[in-house]
Amino acid sequence: MPIVDVIIPAFNAAKFLPFALDSVAAQDFQDWQIILVDDGSTDNTRDIVAPYLDRFGAKMKYVRQENRGLPAARNTAIRSSDSEFIAILDADDIWLPCRLTESVKSFAGNREIGLSYGRVLWMDGDGNILHNFRVNPNIVRGNIASSIYKREVDLPCPTVAFRRQCIEEVGLFDETMRATEDRDLWLRIALRYKVVAIPKVIAYYRTSASSMSRDLNRMLTAQMTFIQKHYGAPGCGSIARQIAIARAYKQRAESLSDRNQSGQALKSALRATLLWPFGLDNLRTTGSLFLKSLGGGAT
Repeated sequence: MPIVDVIIPAFNAAKFLPFALDSVAAQDFQDWQIILVDDGSTDNTRDIVAPYLDRFGAKMKYVRQENRGLPAARNTAIRSSDSEFIAILDADDIWLPCRLTESVKSFAGNREIGLSYGRVLWMDGDGNILHNFRVNPNIVRGNIASSIYKREVDLPCPTVAFRRQCIEEVGLFDETMRATEDRDLWLRIALRYKVVAIPKVIAYYRTSASSMSRDLNRMLTAQMTFIQKHYGAPGCGSIARQIAIARAYKQRAESLSDRNQSGQALKSALRATLLWPFGLDNLRTTGSLFLKSLGGGAT
């Protein structure tokens, strides 16, 4: 039995899948098994997978199912796994060779740690690096459930690994959630276990115009569902709730600004500031967008 099961959900990702699979093969740590779930793809995913099945042999499982969405595909992979640790890799992302070495090492000697994550570099659909993901050193490790709830820390999926024991205690991904289902699971784990951060880049995260995070209305609705679902859990009280909602609107404002929708961006930023006026980042974003609007930015 391998130490790590690598779960890869794939839906019409044939273009990028070879990069993901090759990045697993290139790992310094080789005690892994891939469980790839084809979530009803209509492209040539099956043809892309075939030579890898021959190449990896017993180190790879291929499961095909009707399209049920990302959380369900991940859950199918987890149900088919049996290793001590589970590592997340989406079909369009890429691991650095040190990814599994660093992840497994982060759990060593401490059974209180349930989940680990690291830093990513963002890339576009063509593989061009966009910008670095920066970690706030004050809130990234230990008992950080409240910080996850308040959106003060992000745990990039291609860097996350967790103990199988955690899933047995808190359950799988919530299949009713088609966005923020990852943050939902990380929070449930963090409410019971400590989280550790790997202070280095261990993966590339791909973003594209078709990604779910580009649908701002859908993302905001999902964020509010997440906030309400966990309201009242330890560290997730009324103040934390205000901060969480404010940060959701702040992030929406930044996304709208990136699309040159300055007027709508400023409205979202003002809402964030009204919700939590004590947040300096809310004030900075609002001030920046206000100055941008004075300069005649697009609406």
